[in-house]
Amino acid sequence: MYDVKAASRPILVGVEEESDAVRTVVRHAARQAELHGSPLHLLHVLAGSDGTSDENSEGTGQKTPGASVVEPLAAWVHSEFPNVVVTAQTAPGRAAEVLLARSAEAATLVLGHRGTGGFARLPLGSVSWQVATHAECPVVIVRPGEAAENPKARVVVGVDINDVSGEALDAAFAEAALRGARLEMVHANLHLSEMPVGPGMVAPDFKALDEAALRILDAEATQRAARYPGVEVRPHVERVRPSTLLTEASQGASLLVVGSHGRTGLRRLMLGSVSAEALHTAACPVMVVPTTDHH
Repeated sequence: MYDVKAASRPILVGVEEESDAVRTVVRHAARQAELHGSPLHLLHVLAGSDGTSDENSEGTGQKTPGASVVEPLAAWVHSEFPNVVVTAQTAPGRAAEVLLARSAEAATLVLGHRGTGGFARLPLGSVSWQVATHAECPVVIVRPGEAAENPKARVVVGVDINDVSGEALDAAFAEAALRGARLEMVHANLHLSEMPVGPGMVAPDFKALDEAALRILDAEATQRAARYPGVEVRPHVERVRPSTLLTEASQGASLLVVGSHGRTGLRRLMLGSVSAEALHTAACPVMVVPTTDHH
């Protein structure tokens, strides 16, 4: 189940030198903290440093190598989001390893996509990919230009009816409730049997299959109706590639939520082709939610 008690944990955001792209990522993290009533923690990883760290470096009287990165960003957050408690820190080590270790203590971890945000010189497949795949908390990947000032009040969650991620659904409902947003539960029902069939082969009843998928989505929504009574839910089933549907549904949305493929340990070495493609193609921030291995 999505941890609704995580408000006491910080929203953690990985940052590098200040830029418009970094501010886009930090702005999304600050809004997430504001919505959840959580503190915001800025973390700058110093590769190859001397092993010391600087927790809340303000007032120490001595500037550390990362202070010039985190202090201006912390001051900016104080100015733009006065209701958010913000702390800042630099830490030594490899970016992915440090972030994964910190994910156990975070409510959500926010990172930039390739060429933006927290780790501009590293591609998604390096830091953001590793963290999204293995983190112990939900990870939000923000791409340039995605944190629009007035996104539509809409949260989208991708649902695989053959392997439903209850954690991803719980997270999506919680995020929609906090935003006062409509929740769209989308499922792509691409039937391989729609391809040309041979002699004697009969195509299935596609309408019946789609209706069965809608019933599953409705049942999942009904299970959460009492906990989130104010959330308007719109289930949607379409016969297209799953990644195509997620990309289209993400246009103008506040957030796209996907599961991490319901795998743990060695089986979670890969995020899952649909969720992975969504990280590259979605038009809004993507939240990847760790799921329990039900297999």
